[in-house]
Amino acid sequence: MSLVRRAEPGDAPECLRLRQVMIDSVFASESATDWHTASLPTLKARLAEPDGDFAAFVVDHPERPGALAALVAGTIEYRIGRAGNPHGRVGHVFSVATDPDARRRGYARACMEALLDWYRERDVPHVDLNASAQAEPLYASLGFVRKPDPSMRLTL
Repeated sequence: MSLVRRAEPGDAPECLRLRQVMIDSVFASESATDWHTASLPTLKARLAEPDGDFAAFVVDHPERPGALAALVAGTIEYRIGRAGNPHGRVGHVFSVATDPDARRRGYARACMEALLDWYRERDVPHVDLNASAQAEPLYASLGFVRKPDPSMRLTL
């Protein structure tokens, strides 16, 4: 039996905690947690939609009942189709995080594999993510490749 399961609304506080672990590891200057309270109802609602365009997969912490050891979340976005993706479905992976005391046990990989299966079941031909240097070997082993990125962002 797999350790990985689909996250449920009751997992939302722990999902936010692990998202903060990921944010703190990538963006050390963004350690504020005051956004958690505002985010919690939205995340609970999204986790309650089993057929929606958002999914999170988790592993329960083996030594801390009620805590999560790992989290992977992703969405399916629609973009106008093109060659190789006529239906315009694109997956985006984010919030890949493992509790610091549960690392190096394969939990993030197992969650990623579950999320990739979820994308396959929904006929999503392309999946994007942003990789830290530490996580790049994991993603490369799953078949992800670097791409030239002309992305730009405007903060409103």
